[in-house]
Amino acid sequence: MPVSSIASAQPRMLVLARESRGWRQGDVAKEMKALDGRDDSKISQAYVSRAESGKLIVSGERLDLFAHALGYPADLLTLDEGEVGAGPGLVHHRKKQALGAPELRRIHAVLNLTRVQLRGLLGDAPRVADLKIPHITVDDYTSPEDAARAVRNEWALPRGPLSSVVTTLEAAGGWVFSRSLIAPAVLDSGNESVPVDAVSSCPPGEDPIILLNEGTPGNRQRFTLAHELGHMVMHPVPHPDQEKQANRFAAEFLMPANDIRDALAGTIDLSRLLDLKEQWRVSMWALLRRAHTLSAISDWQYRTLAVEMSSLGYRTTEPVKLDAEKPFAVRAAVDKQLSQGRDIESLAQATLLRTEEFSRLYLDLNPLEHPNRPIRHLLPRSRHEQ
Repeated sequence: MPVSSIASAQPRMLVLARESRGWRQGDVAKEMKALDGRDDSKISQAYVSRAESGKLIVSGERLDLFAHALGYPADLLTLDEGEVGAGPGLVHHRKKQALGAPELRRIHAVLNLTRVQLRGLLGDAPRVADLKIPHITVDDYTSPEDAARAVRNEWALPRGPLSSVVTTLEAAGGWVFSRSLIAPAVLDSGNESVPVDAVSSCPPGEDPIILLNEGTPGNRQRFTLAHELGHMVMHPVPHPDQEKQANRFAAEFLMPANDIRDALAGTIDLSRLLDLKEQWRVSMWALLRRAHTLSAISDWQYRTLAVEMSSLGYRTTEPVKLDAEKPFAVRAAVDKQLSQGRDIESLAQATLLRTEEFSRLYLDLNPLEHPNRPIRHLLPRSRHEQ
C-alpha cells in the first residue's frame, strides 16, 4: 500500500467520502481494522469520529488506510473543497419528506463528489453552452408560470411538446448524470410528493448539475427534470413553497397553457388522456392535474377520473410506457478526452476515482465483465448490503 507521507486528510472530505458510501463511522472502523490486520490495532469508531471532527491528523499509512477502506484515492481525502449545501449553493431534491436523514446525507455527498469529478474531467476546458439558465424572482407580480414562459421564450423553444428535456438542459450548460440515489418507487403519480427522483445544484460560477435517480420511470422523468430546472431558475435561496412552485413551473414548461388548452377542449376521458400522454410524453396523472388547473374539467370530473384511474391501478402502473431520456453531454466529454489520447486510468486519476469506479460511472463498464482490465480494488459494499 503506497504511503501519502506529506498530505493529510481534510476532515470534511472524510465525512463526504463515508456518507457517499452510505456508511456509519463504525462501518469505516471495521473495514479499516480488517485491512490493517493487526491484533493491537487502535482503530475504532471513536478514532474515526475524532478524525472526522479534525481532532487528530490523518496522514501517511493511516490516510492510505482510510482511502483504501472507503474505495477512493487518498488525494480525494486531502482535497480542501467548498461544499454545496444550504444558502447560495442550495441543493434541491424532489423527494418525500419521509426520506431519512442518512439517505439524504448520502445523496448530498454524492452530488458534492460529482462536482469534484466534473471539474477534474473538464480540466482547463470548461464547456461553452449555447444557452444559460436565467434566475427569475417569483413574487406577487411574477408567478412560476410566468417564469416558465420566460425561460421558454429566452431559449426560443418551439411551441408544443419538447422533443427532449435532457437535451434542452444540456444545451443550457447543465450536466445531467444518471446515479443510484435510492431505490426507485412505483409511479404513484397521484401524489404531489414522490421519492427522490433527482437532486440538483446551481451554485454561482459553476455549471448546473442534476443527478437523475437510476430507474426513475420514463412516465415521471421529464416532469422531474423540469421540476429541477424550476428550482434552479427560481430558488437561489430556500423558499417555503418551493416544491409547489417547482411543480407549477414544470407543468407550464412542459405543457404551456397556450399550447395545450385546445388539446384539452372537449371530452376528457381515459382514452383521451392516453392519447395526450403519447403526444406530450408526461404521465396521465400530470395531464389530469393540468386539465383541472386550466379549468378544462370540473372538480367533479377531476375526482371521478382520479378514482377511476386509481381503481385501475394507474397510480403505480399506467398503460403505455414512456422511454426514459438519456444524458449525452457527460459521456461526450469523456469520449472527447479519450479521442485526444487520454486513457481511462488518467481520467480516473483526474476525477479522483479509482479506475473501476470511474469505468462504471462514466463508461458503463463493469470490471467483473472485463477480465483483461487490472482490478486493483473492488469497492467495499455497505454493511447494510451484506
